[in-house]
Amino acid sequence: MKLWILRPVKEDSSPWEPWFDRAFGFVLCAIDESTARSMAASDAGDEGPEAWTDPMLSTCIELVATEEGFIMRDFASA
Repeated sequence: MKLWILRPVKEDSSPWEPWFDRAFGFVLCAIDESTARSMAASDAGDEGPEAWTDPMLSTCIELVATEEGFIMRDFASA
C-alpha cells in the first residue's frame, strides 16, 4: 500500500465555495491513485465526489517521507 494526499487544485473556487460542509483534503492508504481518488470520493462532503475524481479539480500525490515535518494541517478560520 502507498500513502496519498489529496487536495483541491484551487480552494477558493467551485466546488469548494462556500467553504463549510466540504472536505479540503485527505491523507489515506491505497494501492494506487485511482483507488485513492475513489476512497476520497466516497467520503466527500458538499463539494461532491467528482471533486476528488477529476484531476482538474484535485491533486493526488503519493507521499514519500524524506525528512521530519508535518504531512498535513487543514485549517479554516471563520
